[in-house]
Amino acid sequence: MSKVPPGPTPGFLVWRLANKWRVAVDRAVAPLGLTHAQYVVVASLHGMQRSGERPSQRRLADHTGLEALYVSKLARALESAGRIERTRDPRDPRAVQLALTEQGQAITRQAIAAVQELLQQLLEPLGGLDAPRTRAFADELTTLLNAPLTPSVLNDESTQGTPP
Repeated sequence: MSKVPPGPTPGFLVWRLANKWRVAVDRAVAPLGLTHAQYVVVASLHGMQRSGERPSQRRLADHTGLEALYVSKLARALESAGRIERTRDPRDPRAVQLALTEQGQAITRQAIAAVQELLQQLLEPLGGLDAPRTRAFADELTTLLNAPLTPSVLNDESTQGTPP
């Protein structure tokens, strides 16, 4: 039997940090009429547009790590609010392309500034945004995000219906 280390597990700490960040971003962008999830969509779209891309909903979902159906729902809400435009891709009639409206661009710039300020606060204990500890932390997070997850034995179809 393996020994469980004392204190919180890394998974619990990542979960707590993610929740702390989500709540802080929700509060920071709420005055702009955005939620954290909507911010992720518009900020990502902003960056992609700046590099000359007009992404499809699927491409934006892949970029953000959000489910495609959720991106579609968020995009419809942002379109209703006048923040983004959704148009059919002329090369693929099944695909929907996204672009920020002028209003969406202005709000997104304000939201990005507010979130950058939050990021500075969050990373201050590591020395700030440009500190070596922050870069090392980002490298570690990237390593974890890039590691493939294999389905657990409990989710394996060959074991469905059999006791563990």
